[in-house]
Amino acid sequence: MKKRIERKEKPVVKTEKIGFDDDEDGVEKHFDFSRFGTFNVFLLGLVSFLNDLSSELIWPILPLLISSLGGTGLIIGLIGGLMNGLPNLVKVFSGYFSDKAHNRMKFIFSGYFIGEISKLGLFFANSWLIILAFTGLNKLGKGIREAPRDALISQSMPTEKGRGFGIQRAFDVSGAILGSVVLLVVVSFFGLHFKPLILAAAILGFTSLIPIYFLKNVDNNGNGSKKKIFFFSSLKHLSNPLKSFIAIAIIFALANFTYMFFVLRTFEIFSAGNQQFIIPILLYVFFNIFYAGFAVPFGKWSDKIGRRRIIATGYFLFSLVCVGFLFFRSLWVLILMFILYGLSNAMVVGNQRAFVSDCSEEELRATAIGAFQTAIGISAIVAGIISGILFDINPDYTFIYGFILSLFSAFAMIVFRVYYGSSCGYIKVKK
Repeated sequence: MKKRIERKEKPVVKTEKIGFDDDEDGVEKHFDFSRFGTFNVFLLGLVSFLNDLSSELIWPILPLLISSLGGTGLIIGLIGGLMNGLPNLVKVFSGYFSDKAHNRMKFIFSGYFIGEISKLGLFFANSWLIILAFTGLNKLGKGIREAPRDALISQSMPTEKGRGFGIQRAFDVSGAILGSVVLLVVVSFFGLHFKPLILAAAILGFTSLIPIYFLKNVDNNGNGSKKKIFFFSSLKHLSNPLKSFIAIAIIFALANFTYMFFVLRTFEIFSAGNQQFIIPILLYVFFNIFYAGFAVPFGKWSDKIGRRRIIATGYFLFSLVCVGFLFFRSLWVLILMFILYGLSNAMVVGNQRAFVSDCSEEELRATAIGAFQTAIGISAIVAGIISGILFDINPDYTFIYGFILSLFSAFAMIVFRVYYGSSCGYIKVKK
């Protein structure tokens, strides 16, 4: 008798070319992740590159601008904390609604558009309150776009999430490198003039919207079916390892105060002549170079050996950076500290998001990423206020504070690995 051979059908994945109106005639076809998935990540990386090229003409000089307008350490800490934390407060909602709508594109485009509009507002700033308003608006746009963007990266490269996030971060920080290098050259030859730099950055930023049009939306749930997702009930389905990791990440977020205090510390140390402006920007360039150069390697490495070891090491490196700024004033030591600061970010930022993605179910992925980002965002606001108050009392206290909490976070990740082992399961949502 002839054996009956049954052919299993390949899972069908729905993809749609981006359109800012709902496209009812989406075509169902097999999705080639090796081609289109990488192309999506490349486009998102290009958007990030252009956006950060624009932004890094502004962010390195922002603490100096705030100081020139009468901002104290508390004000700088508050603005820095809100810049880190405010966008995260909306990420859980943008992630949830993009999960529900199964369309990441509208959120990605809207977030970047708001961000570029806000840069024009900074051109008119004549007080730190106006800076607070428009930097807050800028980071609100960031909050709208990031969870849907991260979910799209995860869905576009489902078997190589670490590499996908690493590629995006490499583009992101490469734009930051070029922007900060351009800023360094301009300040070296023409001096520091806030208004022209901010206007040029705003105009350049709008070019980042163009690649978004060519993205493809990915729904890799197998058959493209849509499940009903309810916000509060979906949060209950987050796995126990994920909840524990979020708790540890909150502690590190409390330690990870704004970069502005590193720039200000350098500004105060090298206060003689034009070096006062050039050296902080130069060291910021070193930070970005190592951040960009190691984002992809650490992402790929985490795919092979596990993300927890990489993340714990990143936490530990940040504690070393705080110690360096606490005890040393040498230019060469500060160069090393900014390099370690870049390596710490390369280890932590992308891999934290990839780890959250690992511990979450497919249709709840953006919700999980958004919840994670929101939790650490609230902590970042608190960290900004605390570190700002400490900086006004004594700048050394800020770095002692960061050292203690980041070192504790590193040890907590070691305990996490011992307790949970290699598990990072999630609870399936019942249909």
